[in-house]
Amino acid sequence: MIRPGQRSIVALLAGLVAVAGSFAVSGLRQSFVVAPVDAVVVRATPAELVAFAIEELGYLGELLAYLTAVALTVVLFATANYVGLLVADAMAARVSIPSRVSVAVLVGGTTLVLAWLLSGSALSSVGAAAPAVVLAVAAAPADPGSPDGTVDSVRRRVLAASAGAVAFGALSYALGSRRATDIDHELPEAARAADAATLREQADERTLEIDGIPGLVSGIDDFYEVDINNVDPVLEASEWTLSVTGAVDSSFTVTYDELVDGDVRTGYNTLRCVGEQLNGDLLDNAIWTAVPVATLLERADPGGGCECVMVRAADDYYEQFPIAALERGFLAFGMNGESLPREHGHPVRLLVPGHWGEINVKWVTEIEVLDREVEGYWEERGWHGTGPVNTVAKLWTVNERADGRVQVGGHAYAGSRGIETVEVSVDGGDSWEAAELSEPLPSEHVLGERDAWRQWQYTWEPPAGDHEVVVRAIDGTGTLQPAEEESPYPSGSSGWVSETISV
Repeated sequence: MIRPGQRSIVALLAGLVAVAGSFAVSGLRQSFVVAPVDAVVVRATPAELVAFAIEELGYLGELLAYLTAVALTVVLFATANYVGLLVADAMAARVSIPSRVSVAVLVGGTTLVLAWLLSGSALSSVGAAAPAVVLAVAAAPADPGSPDGTVDSVRRRVLAASAGAVAFGALSYALGSRRATDIDHELPEAARAADAATLREQADERTLEIDGIPGLVSGIDDFYEVDINNVDPVLEASEWTLSVTGAVDSSFTVTYDELVDGDVRTGYNTLRCVGEQLNGDLLDNAIWTAVPVATLLERADPGGGCECVMVRAADDYYEQFPIAALERGFLAFGMNGESLPREHGHPVRLLVPGHWGEINVKWVTEIEVLDREVEGYWEERGWHGTGPVNTVAKLWTVNERADGRVQVGGHAYAGSRGIETVEVSVDGGDSWEAAELSEPLPSEHVLGERDAWRQWQYTWEPPAGDHEVVVRAIDGTGTLQPAEEESPYPSGSSGWVSETISV
């Protein structure tokens, strides 16, 4: 029998290898046993804590939430395994069943059932149960009266099981990480990829030479990712559909093939997260391949009493906003000349030019026209990010030149209003000079007319000492970016970015 003090250790180790085994066969997909626990953790987290995590922790907050879900899942399996080991020891002591047989049956059964309840996947369940059984059997004596049932013998087996669990965990991480996280799917027409290549060259020609900041088109791997999941949905284009429902004259559903056979556009569009800090980096621009939403809305002939819509996604995300904004939106299925990646909403995501990233719904599956306003996912948690983005000029780099001059630079963005001017002060705001701006990306190639960021740079020769550099932007309507600094919560950060530079 496994002694009481060691039973807890064996149960915990069996829980660890069960989670690792599920990851080995599932990868970071919905069939991974941690995925449903993670969803519960995310949704159960108090709104105040979510706001703090977004504002102060950023990606670290997402990681902590995910690690919490992993730990809770291990505890769930460890608890089930402990019960299984306890019953197995009782059976071995009372009936003539070898300890290892009863351990295999009880640990295997409890792990298999729990994994199935969490994942709904036979493969993931077997992947979790098999290593848990092997570890628990390896730690158990053949029967209570055998020589390998002594204290020292059991201790050695538990130590060996611990080493085996660590090794198996490393192997499982490697196997699970190698499983495809993207979808093997190409854009419907090669010409669309060629259009993206042309736009990339166009953007490169307009890019300023500034060390330390991104170009005018962000790489797919560099484009920021924010959503409510730590395990993203996996959807096949061949199985995807979009339903248009609610207060409409005609409800209907379109398939992926029907969607991409429409009025395809390729163009630039910038996204900014409502939860980013004033000088944060949750701001990127890409070349998207998309079709206008307006065509679908015309077909549906929407009515409703609030002139608003609810857009829903495959990950149970939902967001409500004005239908007027959606009418200018796009359904994107390509990014930088490639099929839309999984982490950015494959097979189809929503793009709403000029608005905060939260209404640019990924993995979109339904557009419902509403009769009355209801709160979306983030609005239920106190955020108000469904409107147009705030104007911002970022100060992302400071470069000291060999000739003694100093260059500062960054990006500026004002949504569909566009950026007209960026001004820089090197004396704390007492005086201002116009910065050099990158040439605007052509409006005919921007999905939201002027909805694309611009780079800026300013170079001067400062005297020795400290200099407070302040940056502000003027949008395309002539409106100056507000000076008062506001935190991201609840309506997005605003204010002038400043940094003290010592030379």
